[in-house]
Amino acid sequence: MAAHNVKHALFCAFITLIISYPILGFNLEAQGINVTLTGAKTSTLLMVFLAAAVVFAFQLFRDQIMARIRSLPGLNPMAHKEPMEENRRAKVESWVLTGIVIFALFWPFFVSRGSVDLATLVLIYIMLALGLNVVVGLAGLLDLGYVAFYAVGAYTFALLSDYLGVSFWLALPIGALLAATFGLVLGFPVLRLRGDYLAIVTLGFGEIIRILLNNWTSLTGGPNGIGGIPDPTLFGMEFGRRVKEEGNTSFHETFGIAYSGEHKVIFLYLIALVLAVFTALVIRRFMRMPVGRAWEALREDEIAARSLGLSRTAVKLSAFTIGAFFAGFAGTVFASKQGFISPESFVFLESAIVLAIVVLGGMGSQVGVILAAIAVTILPELAREFSEYRMLIFGAAMVLMMVWRPQGLMPMRRIHIELKKQE
Repeated sequence: MAAHNVKHALFCAFITLIISYPILGFNLEAQGINVTLTGAKTSTLLMVFLAAAVVFAFQLFRDQIMARIRSLPGLNPMAHKEPMEENRRAKVESWVLTGIVIFALFWPFFVSRGSVDLATLVLIYIMLALGLNVVVGLAGLLDLGYVAFYAVGAYTFALLSDYLGVSFWLALPIGALLAATFGLVLGFPVLRLRGDYLAIVTLGFGEIIRILLNNWTSLTGGPNGIGGIPDPTLFGMEFGRRVKEEGNTSFHETFGIAYSGEHKVIFLYLIALVLAVFTALVIRRFMRMPVGRAWEALREDEIAARSLGLSRTAVKLSAFTIGAFFAGFAGTVFASKQGFISPESFVFLESAIVLAIVVLGGMGSQVGVILAAIAVTILPELAREFSEYRMLIFGAAMVLMMVWRPQGLMPMRRIHIELKKQE
């Protein structure tokens, strides 16, 4: 066993070296029109070899280290606490979420514009994560191309406004329904797939959409993207300094107040907040309906679910369709917030981040997913001085999270029934 541990530790250290040394050990420097390859600083090379040594030591004594970590009571203070009763827990969650929503309604009026803009992005990721939670967390279908539905919603609004002059409020349901249609279309080819094969097909679907948007230059503008996406209006009132559409009025002139760019940011934030609450309530309702129970049954054991009379086709298609619908919602809000979109906004990394949010929060848990979306979106902004190592820190946090709490921040509670042994 000791020899096996040494071999495994050496292998892990070697993999660490061959991955990290080419990335951190070399630099590309521009000298005029030429690019030269230079070596990194000595301190960087020392850090690479130190990381390999740490990996070697951890893998060599992994069992002892993990046993010691699990024995520390301070790491998980909730480990030995009795779970709360289901009814009481549901009431507490409802009160907490209601308090958070009330606080969120008044919060943007007391903070800076940048904070409100970041909060809008957080709400967009919450909508995305809640939608993907239906597919991955509840139905157990690994979807790596979820960003495709996000792109469909965003480009639907951009194209409709550019070619037909459609407003945000009309494009919002159209984009969501079109994304849901794409989810339904994707569901048919993957009905017989599961696990790794399902992940590969959905990943390919996401890349197909991105490449299509990138190459169909006559319609989507290709790599140049689409700009000038209009802002949402409030009963015909625009939030810009000057009115762009005939027949509309400006918000500040209607109410006789001075113009401020914060009005548009706050209004868009409130729209995202309402849509995020709507998404959470609708999905929560679905979870308590028979279709939600069918998703969980399919996730736990597909063969047993089919033996109970559940239609595998209907259950999978409903999960893909509903998850894609809310991704279309988020895409429309994102396009309005940015004012410009391009295929580079919908790369695979976006799908990976949303999937990481679902896993970190706890698959199937709405509260956990919301907390994870807030953490994953805000924490990188608070550590801008470490922007070069953002993904490295994010990966390390994922590993530590899977070691410390593999079921997520707030795993989904399930009712357990214990049967007494008959004598």
